[in-house]
Amino acid sequence: MKTSDFDFKLPPELLADRPSKNRDEARLMVIHKNTGEIEHKLFKDVIDYFNEGDVFILNNTKVFPARLYGNKEKTGAQIEVFLLRELDAESRIWDVLVDPARKIRIGNKLFFTEDDSLVAEVVDNTTSRGRTLRFLFDGSYEEFRRKLKELGETPLPKYIKRKPDADDAERYQTIYAKEEGAVAAPTAGLHFSKHLLKRLEIKGIEFAEITLHVGLGTFASVEVEDLSKHKMESEQISISEKTCKIVNHAIETKHRVCAIGTTSMRAIETSVSANKRLNPFEGWTNKFIFPSYDFGIADSMITNFHTPKSTLMMMVSAFAGYDLIMKAYKEAIKENYKFYSYGDAMLII
Repeated sequence: MKTSDFDFKLPPELLADRPSKNRDEARLMVIHKNTGEIEHKLFKDVIDYFNEGDVFILNNTKVFPARLYGNKEKTGAQIEVFLLRELDAESRIWDVLVDPARKIRIGNKLFFTEDDSLVAEVVDNTTSRGRTLRFLFDGSYEEFRRKLKELGETPLPKYIKRKPDADDAERYQTIYAKEEGAVAAPTAGLHFSKHLLKRLEIKGIEFAEITLHVGLGTFASVEVEDLSKHKMESEQISISEKTCKIVNHAIETKHRVCAIGTTSMRAIETSVSANKRLNPFEGWTNKFIFPSYDFGIADSMITNFHTPKSTLMMMVSAFAGYDLIMKAYKEAIKENYKFYSYGDAMLII
């Protein structure tokens, strides 16, 4: 298949710039892979499709406030710095994106506080917008990380034009987030409320946690027409022995295994064995899933509605079938479902 096969006209008013009032009352489209039936529900109705012994695979990554604003030395020009990943904790060296990038060269310094307590020096160029920074801070590592959090903003996607507010700090984070390291939320999980998780637990659904630290590469556009030539950026993942036991037991006892989000799906498909069992894993993945991929672990998934020609839409099409997803997206637009990070949800079962 080609990238252009995944293009469609998405009305801009369907891009959600705020979350639903209540997490579990977003809309839910239920797609039945085998019959092609499409149902319209609320997210909290997801409980009706699962039974005791079924497993939800949750990505427990935690978003950190990755967007900072500094001023360039001498000129004072404001520069946006988006923290991507920490390369060296001891030396406080980070990979970042800067905007505007044309103003930032090796050797430049950026000042983030009026008292100059936090300064960064550009030590390398990585891509057109990418830079490597060494942060200069007179304090412990813990104090340094606290300072980054104090100055940083919730890294809402660029399509959301408003400034982040207090609600975003809570809502652009799953309620089960614990392992800090993501620069974007695993958005399918944003729909789970504490009440809904408790109801699922009481019904006997089990939860297996993985960690995939979502990077901006997840949302990067595909610049080639031949999908086999697209390269995903690497993201760090962790899959524990405990999670593998829970998931593999469900497979062996013929219970449902539901991947919550494309990030969970990519993580488990990175470490699937030849006999379709989940293996423990610590490392990085650049796995790109598109039709016609043979999935090994999950038989259902929850995901949001994705933008045209995105790698996320391609994965979902591989899982549910291209024709069915295109039909579902057409229905979603007709019924005014909300798309993207704060948008509504889809259950594929």
